Amino acid sequence: MGRVTDRVKRSGKHPSAGEPATGDARRDRWRKHRVERRAEFVEAALKALDERGPDLAMDDVAVAAGVTKPVLYRHFADKADLYDALGQRGTELLFSRLVPAINAELAPVPRIRMALDAFFTVIEEHPNLYRLLARGSFAGKQADADVVAEDKELIATALTALLGDYMRMFNMDSGAAEPWAYGIVGMVQNTGEWWLERRSMSRDSVVEYLTQIIWAAIDGLARQHGVTIDPNKPLEENKIVQLGRVRPKEETDVG
Repeated sequence: MGRVTDRVKRSGKHPSAGEPATGDARRDRWRKHRVERRAEFVEAALKALDERGPDLAMDDVAVAAGVTKPVLYRHFADKADLYDALGQRGTELLFSRLVPAINAELAPVPRIRMALDAFFTVIEEHPNLYRLLARGSFAGKQADADVVAEDKELIATALTALLGDYMRMFNMDSGAAEPWAYGIVGMVQNTGEWWLERRSMSRDSVVEYLTQIIWAAIDGLARQHGVTIDPNKPLEENKIVQLGRVRPKEETDVG
């Protein structure tokens, strides 16, 4: 229960990306080569972005990749196409850390903390990528998709399922799961953007503050429904105790 499926891959808009094998060995090798080269250029663009900021030009990417601009344009239709590829790479980086954290079978507070740390670690390592994606444009050209909004939707959907499962576990109304999930995601995203600009505290500190805020909300709602959750025990164990399936040790020792 509570597992989240990684559904973050988006189809590339470049004709060489995502095409099935044709059965023509030579053609398939060439297609594979183009996909690999495109991926190499995306990594070069990410490096240039980290070094130069979100206003980097295609010239910067070409220098980082060690090629000329015409070579880049063989693999990307335009700057917006490169933006989309960077967006997909950013999603992969984020979800490669976030999904295992959300799926970790941990007690509530450690699980919340681990997921938040995954998010803040990624934006700390690639702040300019996050700024670029949050801005929704590349060199003045609007992207075809709002990558941050798409990721927010995916994360909120995953959290809705997770929260709904656990609310039903404790016989609580799961109707609140969706607005609750979107509220949490929005709070974390806004706090992340604030933190990137201000850096008035360490990553560990902002993660801990958010962990306590989110847990306080969960704990408060649960107590309103007569449910007491131990933040340091997995929820499955909390359920067993809550339903009285395990008696206190002193009772089981009698007789």
